[in-house]
Amino acid sequence: MKKEFLLIPGPTPIPHEVAQAMSTEMFNHRGARFKALLDQLTASLKEVFQTEGRLFILTASGTGAMEAGIVNFLSPGQHVISLVNGAFGDRLAKIAEAYGIVVERLEAEWGRPLDYAALGDLLQKDRDGRIKAITVVHNESSTGMMNDVEAISRLRGGHPALLIVDAISSMGAVDIPVDRWNIDVCLTGSQKALMLPPGLALISVREKAWETAAQAGAPRFYFSLHKAQEFLEKGQTPFTPALSQMVAMQKGLELYFAEGREQCYARHRRMAGAARAAARALGLELLVDDRYASMTVTAFKKPERIDVAELRAAMRGRFGVEIAGGQGKLSGQTFRFGHLGAVSEMDVILGVAALEMALKSLGYPLDLGSGVKAAQEVIMAGPQG
Repeated sequence: MKKEFLLIPGPTPIPHEVAQAMSTEMFNHRGARFKALLDQLTASLKEVFQTEGRLFILTASGTGAMEAGIVNFLSPGQHVISLVNGAFGDRLAKIAEAYGIVVERLEAEWGRPLDYAALGDLLQKDRDGRIKAITVVHNESSTGMMNDVEAISRLRGGHPALLIVDAISSMGAVDIPVDRWNIDVCLTGSQKALMLPPGLALISVREKAWETAAQAGAPRFYFSLHKAQEFLEKGQTPFTPALSQMVAMQKGLELYFAEGREQCYARHRRMAGAARAAARALGLELLVDDRYASMTVTAFKKPERIDVAELRAAMRGRFGVEIAGGQGKLSGQTFRFGHLGAVSEMDVILGVAALEMALKSLGYPLDLGSGVKAAQEVIMAGPQG
């Protein structure tokens, strides 16, 4: 009997209760039942985002949320700064470029921190307000790197540029106080820390950004948030929603709040610490320095003479554990553990054990159990409950 364990950055495992909720009967998405569901989900998600601003639920992938975050607030020919140190920062920049927006990339090597001082200089020099927005990925899952959005917001200060933040692989797992950090547009997807299937894109909008949206000239139809707001006021969505996913979200959010937001954050910190401690115990090099490490994804550099595809195949085929390879320019150079959403500390222990055995089978020198022990010690030492 072989079970499958999904330890990738997304989609993530979903609780049994969420899977059951998806088997709902269909019902009228223009009726009272849907209005009650939409109202409840919107209110609950505002708590997750820690915002009193507008909150929209779109039927789309996380990339749909990224596109909505660009096209509703910017116009062709306008200038933005895109902070890029991974695949998804690059994707945000490419989406903006596809709509004729002039993108100035402020890039760092993938897995390295952004140059915040350079951002501060650019904003200070922009006395005429030419820069209309700053785009950044909070948690770069392609590298296991967490960017300092709070510091970016502080650096922006009184500059009128919007702060557009991709929190797809961190919202819910990490403390992101949208209003306190003055994040104008924040977006995420259902298939990560919120313990849901793929298919829902979530986006919060503060009033400063909403006022800007009235003048935005980028073309949009399906992703029009003004149309979404018009229908939200009637308790509806402009287009047919993903009903089963939304019913599942109701159950997922119930489980999320039952655990408690702070407890959820602490669990993710323990899992991240355990994965990194295991790496060190096994002599594996981590891609990202501890100071900038993600709480939801850990990237390991591949050891010499170990092929990432063979390692992943061994973990999958023999032990039933699915991990991710490197993405983009890191393909074949790194492998990644996802530890977010409905993943427990015991799942991380199991993943480390499978990694040890797979590495050993491929000739990598290690003492079986050393990584597991290191991970266990981190978990035991962290805040419990």
